[in-house]
Amino acid sequence: MEDQECCCHKTKERSQEEYKSLIHRLNRVEGQIRGIRGMLEKNAYCTDILAQVAAANAALNAFSRELLSEHIRTCVARDIREGKDETIDELVATLQKLMK
Repeated sequence: MEDQECCCHKTKERSQEEYKSLIHRLNRVEGQIRGIRGMLEKNAYCTDILAQVAAANAALNAFSRELLSEHIRTCVARDIREGKDETIDELVATLQKLMK
């Protein structure tokens, strides 16, 4: 079971709970993006659209935080316990990309 919870060959088996939570967050972002498109199509005022863009960005950031947290708890922790130090470099590179 432990192998299913960690990154193996660049894939990961997720629990049903984790999967549902991540999908829920993505569905929310997708709905927000559709809403922004609708606002643009209806010629909504710029600041109203920008407020919705900020909300969509916040929702996507929440998705990233949740995914990163789970990645560190499972994949990274396991690899470190197994002495796979290259995982630390991968994590640092991922964090640098997220902080751009």
